Amino acid sequence: MALQISALFSCVRALPRTTGPLSRVRADVQATGVKFKHILSSKSPQLGVKPATSPHRGHIHGAIRAEKFSTTAAASAVWKFGRSSGSFAARGRKGCLGKVALGAALGLSTVALVQSVHTGAVTAMALRVNLNSAEGNWEEAKDFLLSLSVKDRRCHYRTSNFVPLDDIPVWTPTAGDSEPPFRQRNEKLDQKISLYSGDITKLEIDAIVNAANKTLLGGGGVDGAIHRVAGPMLKKECASLHGCETGEAKITCGYGLPAKYVIHTVGPIAQGGVGEEEKKALRSCYKNSLKTATDNAARTVAFPCISTGIYGYPPEQAVHEALATVREYLDAHHDKLDRVVFCVFLPADKELYLQNLPLYFPADPTGATLKSKL
Repeated sequence: MALQISALFSCVRALPRTTGPLSRVRADVQATGVKFKHILSSKSPQLGVKPATSPHRGHIHGAIRAEKFSTTAAASAVWKFGRSSGSFAARGRKGCLGKVALGAALGLSTVALVQSVHTGAVTAMALRVNLNSAEGNWEEAKDFLLSLSVKDRRCHYRTSNFVPLDDIPVWTPTAGDSEPPFRQRNEKLDQKISLYSGDITKLEIDAIVNAANKTLLGGGGVDGAIHRVAGPMLKKECASLHGCETGEAKITCGYGLPAKYVIHTVGPIAQGGVGEEEKKALRSCYKNSLKTATDNAARTVAFPCISTGIYGYPPEQAVHEALATVREYLDAHHDKLDRVVFCVFLPADKELYLQNLPLYFPADPTGATLKSKL
């Protein structure tokens, strides 16, 4: 029994040292351990172990008394502790700890007890997270949401009809294009590109890129759509980032979005024409967004058409900067990304990508030859 409780406390001490709810649970369980230490000691009078006249009789007698303690005295002590800390039925970390302590007294496995700690902490935190309100603590909400699996996060989405990665088709180059490609074929990039026509806020992937303004506090177009679906917590976290310069990228939690993260980047304003400065800035948007994604272990990323709206960058020119930059980054870091999605909304943008994708991600010339013979 003592070994079981000791193992529990060891496991809890090994939990990640975050600032979220698990860190507080760890501290409380360790505090609980102090209260149990004098009870679980083999020399404690509560166990009722008397000096043995025979080593065998004494060992058996002590073991029997210790076993009785696990269902009587220990349970009583746990109940008293639960009453002093708060009702076991109460929601929150104290109620969770009461269940853990009682479970230990009744002989549950260490794994089950640690799972109880985690489940109780997650349940308590879920009751506190309100993604429809700006009144809560965005840091706690972020820690909680990023700790969840994709399946568990779905109940917090603020949009319906989300699109999982498996439903986003992979783009495949078509053999036999007449125009010579701008890049050599790289077979390591097969299955890594998608062209999706639709709403970027519905994509259930690791990260979506937001074409933001310098304040990061929301705006029109895709920026406004992302903030509406994510909810007010997104704006609170964005306010803590103190803006973003053109060409740079900053990351936040996705909150009510199906995407785990939002990467905010600020595109160049090109209403007066496109020069080398605008081209360089637009390429920086794509490169820095991809780097931010891989730095945060995001393996799937979706891009909107950056700067082609009210910022005035001609779409027929922007598509080349986007494809060239993504191709260069994938050539160097293909092992860090599983999928890059070009998310378009207008039919004209879709046609531009269909025309230009083969120039940067060409088909296998050998396969094209064989296919033509057949």
